[in-house]
Amino acid sequence: MNQLESVYLLDAVRTPFGRHRGGLSHIRTDDLAALPIAELVARHPDLDPASIDDVYLGNTNGAGEENRNVARMAALLAGLPVTVPGATVNRLCASGAEALIQAGRAVATGDAAVVVAGGVEGMSRAPYVLPKSDEVLARGMRLHQTTVGWRMVNPKLPAEWVASLGACAEKVAGELGIGREEQDAWAVRSHERAHAAWEAGLHDDYVMKAGDVTRDESIRPGTTMETLAALAPAFTADGTVTAGNSSPINDGALAALVGTQALAESLGIEPLGRIVASATVATDPDRFSVAPVPAIAKALGRVGLDHADVDLWEINEAFAAMVLSTLSRLPDIDLERVNVHGGALALGHPLGASAPRVVVDLSRELRRRGGGVGVAAACIGVGLGQAVVVRV
Repeated sequence: MNQLESVYLLDAVRTPFGRHRGGLSHIRTDDLAALPIAELVARHPDLDPASIDDVYLGNTNGAGEENRNVARMAALLAGLPVTVPGATVNRLCASGAEALIQAGRAVATGDAAVVVAGGVEGMSRAPYVLPKSDEVLARGMRLHQTTVGWRMVNPKLPAEWVASLGACAEKVAGELGIGREEQDAWAVRSHERAHAAWEAGLHDDYVMKAGDVTRDESIRPGTTMETLAALAPAFTADGTVTAGNSSPINDGALAALVGTQALAESLGIEPLGRIVASATVATDPDRFSVAPVPAIAKALGRVGLDHADVDLWEINEAFAAMVLSTLSRLPDIDLERVNVHGGALALGHPLGASAPRVVVDLSRELRRRGGGVGVAAACIGVGLGQAVVVRV
């Protein structure tokens, strides 16, 4: 076997993350996926599009306009040569990071020299689906939404495993003594930091214009503890998780160029960072909110590092309850090094595009700070957790 190549994130582009039924909702999901791919290639005129070995995109739905291998469709819609293949991967909320990992493995083993990877989700356009009946003439037929969460649940699964993600995150947070006020405070922090990053122009060379949208639409700079306190519980009658401290429903896409140091030099690119390790773990489905903890330990262990070696952290904010539950199991982490420019509570959580955004944001911020080691982590429905270690 050949010696493994080092794997680099060379560049990345994403659309703004549109709010539910917002400025991106009129764009077909496959067209949305094509936008950052076309922009990424256009930014690098010395890259021969025919040399791209593959396109990997994460997507969690697959039931709508993205239903026929959206990575392949997006490559064609982006104008890549018909000889460039594509593969769509689904690991729910970590689908896009899984695409980066799979692309990295192809580059590391020499199966590919340059890959486009990322993810897409058009949650506003997620269709309703109608299962086929077991009866010839069904007396009742039920439509199922495909926007987020469980549908067509298998009755063999225990009830606690198929509860809503919000209710599961709330339950674990309660066990750990994490209350409503702490969750709302983290949500306010996210909005404040996300707004400040946009105001400082930190995303100007990274986030492209899509349609008429130029900024992430879910950020609410005026969010306060008082406004969040007025919201009712979203999942249980007297619960702590609300719409205000949960990630919203969004539309968005991201594309990254993954390749070798030699490719970076030939294109005159200063890489965003190097992917040095990753790990995905599994736990009880209803405890997904703390699954990032063992994933982080496993990924760091693979490269002989521990928490003290990490300069920055990005933990995808599916729920404030989830982030705080994970951080409660990592007490030695300085919170000022976590999600320094906000997270999904403010930026949005278009499922297939969220986890690669976390990895790219981490790499970009490490570069701004002069380099270092970072960990990007995400919880995943059905009891999974994932972590990616980057070095800049």
